[in-house]
Amino acid sequence: MTRTQIYLTDKQRAELAMIAKQFGKKQSEIIREAIDRFIDQTGQSRKETALREAAGIWKDRKDLPDFRAIRSEWDR
Repeated sequence: MTRTQIYLTDKQRAELAMIAKQFGKKQSEIIREAIDRFIDQTGQSRKETALREAAGIWKDRKDLPDFRAIRSEWDR
């Protein structure tokens, strides 16, 4: 692990101390868990955004084979 310093407001520090006490964990553990959740949430959001932006990007291309015809041959 890499040591990192952050600045917290007095309110954030007090709330963090109460949460850590409530769950019986160190404040650093609570911070790491919160960061992991945030990374997971934003990572999923980036994937969904990329998929939405990619949808239909080939719809107007004329140089592609007829995929429906090819697929219908597989369904025999």
